Amino acid sequence: MFRFLSVLLLALLFTHPGLAQNTVLNATLDGYEYPFPVKYLPLKLDGQALRMAYMDVPATAKANGRTVVLLHGKNFFGAYWRETVKALTGAGFRVVVPDQVGFGKSDKPDIHYSFHQLARNTKRLLDTLGVQKAVVVGHSMGGMLATRFALQYPATTERLVLENPIGLEDYRVGVPFQPIDQAEATERKSTEESIRKYHATYYPSGYPKAHDEWLLPLAAQTKSPDFPKVARANALTFDMIYQQPVSYEFSRIQVPTLLIIGQQDRTVVGKNLIKDPKVLAAMGQYPELGRRTAAQIKGAKLVELANVGHIPHLEAFAQFREALLAFVK
Repeated sequence: MFRFLSVLLLALLFTHPGLAQNTVLNATLDGYEYPFPVKYLPLKLDGQALRMAYMDVPATAKANGRTVVLLHGKNFFGAYWRETVKALTGAGFRVVVPDQVGFGKSDKPDIHYSFHQLARNTKRLLDTLGVQKAVVVGHSMGGMLATRFALQYPATTERLVLENPIGLEDYRVGVPFQPIDQAEATERKSTEESIRKYHATYYPSGYPKAHDEWLLPLAAQTKSPDFPKVARANALTFDMIYQQPVSYEFSRIQVPTLLIIGQQDRTVVGKNLIKDPKVLAAMGQYPELGRRTAAQIKGAKLVELANVGHIPHLEAFAQFREALLAFVK
């Protein structure tokens, strides 16, 4: 009986939205329960045998035969799409949610990361699942990846949705270069406090306690003996974002596109490296960036969400859901 209660307590610890402060999670979040079953796609990259985690969730209403792919941001993992998945499956869609290599439950190899390769991995996943065409939705870094995917695989991309994507401007113009080793050293110093301070910038009206559900797993990794592996991947993917802009290619997108832009977002990748206040003030202006990007994409629709920050699908879910479903139906 005691053993049963202990196992039950452990299960609750890892499945409850509020992880205990002393919880430790390894590089692939083993023991942390995602909202839907997780499967793995084997890959071989740079001579390394790797696994890419993903959720493949069937429609809960009458299936419409269509698929939506949800691409997560840099400081997140696929599970934070939970409510979006429910909304889409409830509307008849099959939903595929990968953790990109280097993130979430996927492996964290020391390799050269590129959006081209991540797009190719995602295409490989869709091919394996028998998905020939999909609506591609990307948030934050996932927006950069979704853009690259649409450019690389236009025949596979039914529609494109960009939710407060980063990369609407070229960060190399205003953000000083940072060697990977320097970025890695900074990442290794991460704590729950530093992660919380950064995530708080996503919310213009104040950090909501509910966001802890997506922050604490990342904080729990900092306490793991293999956190250096996570820190290295974080540094390498920061460099990927910095070195591989998509901002010059939006005019090449040929698929129907929706931009959902929280108007209070001021995210700039590498903001802490900018010393000139004038440069800092000129960057991350999402109202302007959203309109400029929408004008570059033929026929693009722009939905501007007032008083909303970087993560509309968490901060203003009802508005996000309405805009998303109206576009993909």
